[in-house]
Amino acid sequence: MDVAHCYLDGNADAVEFCPHNSYHHVIAASTYTLQEGDQPSRSGSISLFNVDPDKGGLDLFHRVETAGIFDTKWNPVGGYANPLLAQAGADGYLKIHSLEGCSNGAEDRGGYLKEIASKKVSNSMCLYLDWNPSATSLTVGLSDGSVSIISFSESKLEIQEEWKAHDFELWATSFDIHQPQLVYTGSDDCKFSCWDLRDSPSNLVFQNSKIHKMGVCCIAKSLHNPNSLLTGSYDEYLRVWDVRSISKPVNETSICLGGGVWRLKHHPFVPGLVLAACMHNGFAIVKTKGDEAKVIETYQKHGSLAYGADWQNGEPMQKDGKQKTLAATCSFYDRLLRVWIPESDIVM
Repeated sequence: MDVAHCYLDGNADAVEFCPHNSYHHVIAASTYTLQEGDQPSRSGSISLFNVDPDKGGLDLFHRVETAGIFDTKWNPVGGYANPLLAQAGADGYLKIHSLEGCSNGAEDRGGYLKEIASKKVSNSMCLYLDWNPSATSLTVGLSDGSVSIISFSESKLEIQEEWKAHDFELWATSFDIHQPQLVYTGSDDCKFSCWDLRDSPSNLVFQNSKIHKMGVCCIAKSLHNPNSLLTGSYDEYLRVWDVRSISKPVNETSICLGGGVWRLKHHPFVPGLVLAACMHNGFAIVKTKGDEAKVIETYQKHGSLAYGADWQNGEPMQKDGKQKTLAATCSFYDRLLRVWIPESDIVM
């Protein structure tokens, strides 16, 4: 069921619900627009919206102009007074914004982003980022195939380590939320790797170069099962991995989603439920369990590349006697942001 939609000021490529208590109504939507010509430039923006599923509203309350953005992530819950939004920019900068003055009151739900930290990571572009579970460091994937580990403390960003992890663009890098000393990376070179940060330089734990037939776009560790991890690839497959033997993970199952799997988002409280952005084939909700995976719903109301996807956090709403969760999705060339309620039963 569609709740609301709007058009952004640029090509939409990332959308994130704020996971923090009292801010679950806040959505951050980001853009990347290439201005071609003799001196090409990459511009972008972050737009903040309030969403009200009961009234069907999607209200813009703040926008900040930036360099082109490839990825944004809110910090994990806990540790800071205000939610923090990290930004990976085409200008090679990692930036941290604090959400200020945002009230949960029904009458006043305004607020704004205040930049509290900025670091030039590389002359290459920052393509992907992830926070560690304690929000004390971030991992950033770069367009030259490098990965950077950056500490965050008292509004300061410092590069702790950086190394050449892959031969081509590093589209995905993610902390293991159950073992945060481990960082996963995936790249256009079709390799899926894991690194141990306890060593300096970081030690390569494994590198799989045979399973993915095209570039690795996203990596998502299960929130509920410490042994399960997902990868998405340009080859259109979502793959489920068993990482109990961390030096030799096992590809348990694969499912073709009919489009390059650009983003994977685990449902915040339903184990095995995943929202996938499938580039040329819209969005899909996939149920995974052990060595089984099946598509239980698709969403095809976008008109171009399906890039951004996220679930709303917090307790599920009740609709027609069933538990429901909001989903937000965005598509690139048509600059479209949509908020909708899946038709499938959430608890299965």
